[in-house]
Amino acid sequence: MTPTTAADDLVFGLTRVLDLPGLTAAAGAPLSATDIEALVTEADRWCREVLAPGWQEADRHGAHYANGTVTTPAGYKPAMQAWIGSGWQGVAAPEAQGGQGLPHAVWTAVTELASTADMAFFLGPILTAGAIDLLIGHATEEQQAKWLPKLVTGEWNGTMCLTEPQAGSDLAALRTRAEDLGGGRYALHGQKIYITWGEHDCTDNILHLVLARLPGAPEGSRGISLFAAPKVLPDGSRNALRCGGIEKKMGIHASPTCVMLFEGAEAELVGEPNRGLNAMFAMMNAARLAVGVQGVGAGAKALQLAEAYAAQRSQSGRVIADHPDVARMLREMRAVTLACRLLALEAAVQIDRHHLLGEDAAATRLALLIPVVKAWCTDRGVEIASTGIQVHGGMGFVEDSGAAQVLRDVRIAPIYEGTNGIQAIDLLVRKLARDGGAAMAALLDEVAAIPRLAEAAAGLREATATMLALQARDPDAAQSLAAPYLDACGWVLGGWMLARAAAADPDREGLAAFYVTRLLPRATARCIEIAQASQAGAPA
Repeated sequence: MTPTTAADDLVFGLTRVLDLPGLTAAAGAPLSATDIEALVTEADRWCREVLAPGWQEADRHGAHYANGTVTTPAGYKPAMQAWIGSGWQGVAAPEAQGGQGLPHAVWTAVTELASTADMAFFLGPILTAGAIDLLIGHATEEQQAKWLPKLVTGEWNGTMCLTEPQAGSDLAALRTRAEDLGGGRYALHGQKIYITWGEHDCTDNILHLVLARLPGAPEGSRGISLFAAPKVLPDGSRNALRCGGIEKKMGIHASPTCVMLFEGAEAELVGEPNRGLNAMFAMMNAARLAVGVQGVGAGAKALQLAEAYAAQRSQSGRVIADHPDVARMLREMRAVTLACRLLALEAAVQIDRHHLLGEDAAATRLALLIPVVKAWCTDRGVEIASTGIQVHGGMGFVEDSGAAQVLRDVRIAPIYEGTNGIQAIDLLVRKLARDGGAAMAALLDEVAAIPRLAEAAAGLREATATMLALQARDPDAAQSLAAPYLDACGWVLGGWMLARAAAADPDREGLAAFYVTRLLPRATARCIEIAQASQAGAPA
């Protein structure tokens, strides 16, 4: 098989595996295979030429904080201006809001390419895209007219302000409060932590989307409202919010991770009072898909570096790419990266099927896939990055090669936007239990229709029944097995995507066969773990 690039695979996946042209034609807004290829090819060129050259220098420089001001690497401000000028930020935003109105699957392809080029930089645009989605779904027309034009162009960026020092993943423990000033205005008081791109020098304004409590709000998550607070107010004055510092991190050094202090910051309520968490989930789901795609991007970057090194590094009279164990590692990296890529695109296409065609089944399928894509693809991204270091040998442990940075950067992906353990519990408690596993059963019917996947699908079906029964009688025991269950789902669904790829293009049969033979048994091992642990009482 002739080696393919990530852009080649993205075009192939969108046009021949998932038939995005057919979907858009059915929606009355046709996008041809030629159009998709042109879009992805141009996005790839832009990312390689504008973002990729400076990714290591940006990491070395990092983001710096002094006296409330955050300075990003020297190349980031011109890169952001180029990003704004490119129009890519609004690629999937509605035309009525100044966007291009293209499918979310196209944005997902852009997200992978840009995350591969410079993950730290692209965290800003990812969150801005989530803010756009949230405001389209929950803001008033007046609010949309006020904020969306600048977000859609990328001239402003958006943030997601959830976490507080005493409340990590437990949003019910939030303390930030909103004081009613009258006339639709509120003053926010509180502290938020881990705010990605919360302060920087790359755009003129930042729109913070903040979870806070109104006076007299119910306790717990039912009493949380959502507010929008700009860094700069309409009259040009600075709002009463500031960055109190940035974190020193293992990776994504160039992405400022901020402590944000709201000291009476003027804000507007977005959506209904005490329904803020529901609105924020729109942004969180978009972000979780994007983080899964970051895992794919890291795998693609690690593979890119490893293949280049293995092709030129000679040992024992031949390049190491020809050594059997190195060839095995490279093949595993290729197969898993492609499986993750196609699974993420499958989820993105479900968004488009729901939005463009109004298919309720697509929304159900998307809800099932989101935790798998977020968790399985980021876990695989970490593993692939680690394997990439192994391919390099000692040079992989040396920063100059870039392989170490890929691992340092991607290690955050299984943690933020809801840890992968939380994703696994979400899959079990929210997605499986709400319909008794019906949506998963329908998905496994499609997997089982491919003969070489039938046995794996049957094993996962049995594990699903075991998990549902265990959740009913001993929730803690079931949740202690949620991560192995999600892992099994990922391996089976990855095989499903590669089998579909091989059916669309015989040149990809080799990777599919390798995956089924060498990697799919990992799903079987996880199913055995679930069966044995459930019989033994599944100690946490």
